[in-house]
Amino acid sequence: MDAPVSLVKRLLETVVSLHTTVPRDHPTAAILGDERMGSGVVVDEAGLILTVNYVVMGAQTVQVSFLKGRRQRAEVIALGFETGLALVRVKRQGLRAAALAPTESLDRGTAVVAVGATGAQERRAAGGYVTYLGEFEAYWEYLLDRGIVSSASNPGNGGGGLFDMGGRLLGVLYINLNEIARNSLAIPVDAYRVHEDELVRYGRVVSRPRRAWLGVFAHALEEGVLVAGVVPGGPGERAGIREGDLIVSFDAEEVSSRRDLYVRLWRHEPGERLHIEVMRDKKVCRFEVTGGDRAEFFKHR
Repeated sequence: MDAPVSLVKRLLETVVSLHTTVPRDHPTAAILGDERMGSGVVVDEAGLILTVNYVVMGAQTVQVSFLKGRRQRAEVIALGFETGLALVRVKRQGLRAAALAPTESLDRGTAVVAVGATGAQERRAAGGYVTYLGEFEAYWEYLLDRGIVSSASNPGNGGGGLFDMGGRLLGVLYINLNEIARNSLAIPVDAYRVHEDELVRYGRVVSRPRRAWLGVFAHALEEGVLVAGVVPGGPGERAGIREGDLIVSFDAEEVSSRRDLYVRLWRHEPGERLHIEVMRDKKVCRFEVTGGDRAEFFKHR
C-alpha cells in the first residue's frame, strides 16, 4: 500500500526522535540499556509528546530532536504501565501536532501508515493494513484490552505513530511482531485521549484502581504459568519465587492461563497479600507475596 507523498511529508513533521539516558543502577538498565533511542508523536502544539514507556522509563535526561530545528530537553510527565504509553513535554510552542482519531469504529482492512524516527533528523514510513483488533497479552505482566496489529512494520524506533489515510493518529507503535509476518503492534491513541487530563495533571490514571505487580516474566504452559525470569529486587523475588517455578494456583484457585493469572492479580492493589503456589522440583511450594507498585519501583531513584 503506497501512501500519497504529500500525506507522508505532513506526518513526518509530527514525529520526533528521542534520546534517553538512564542511570546504570536503574532496574531497567540491565535489560533496556542506559542509553536509548526512541520515537514520539506530538499531540499538542504546546509541547506534549506521546511515546512508549520503555523508551523513557527511569530517564535521567530526555532529548527531543525535531525534523526541523534544534534538539531540546524534555521532561517525563506520565508513565502508563497498564497500557505502555508515556508522555513527555518540551517547552516549545507552535509545533505541528497530530490529530487524534477515535478507534472504536476502526475495522480490519483499514489502510494505515506507520512513521518512526531512526535518528535525530531521519524519519521513515511504511504502509499496510490493519490485520487484527483485540486483546494482546505479553510476558511482562501486560494485557492490552484492544491492540492494533497491522501489516505496516515499525520503520523506526519504538514510539512512532500509526496513522490513517486522513493523517489522523490511530495509535503509538509499541513493538514489532516479526514472528507474525512482519506485523507491528500499536497502542490505541484512545488510551491517551480518554485520560489526557489525568495523565497531564497526575502523571497516571487515578480514576481506576492501582494494580498489584509480581515482577515476573510469565510464559503459559498447559500445566500452568512458567516463571521464565524475575525482576531483581521485585516482589516475587523478595518472596522467594525463582526462575523455573511453575505457578499452579493463585489465592487458592487454580491458574489456567497467563491471562487468568493477570486478571486475578489485578483485582488486588499494591500492598495487599497474595498467596501463590508453585511447583518446584516436583514439590509444591507456597509463598505469600506483598503486591508491588510497578510505577513506584521503576521511578527514577
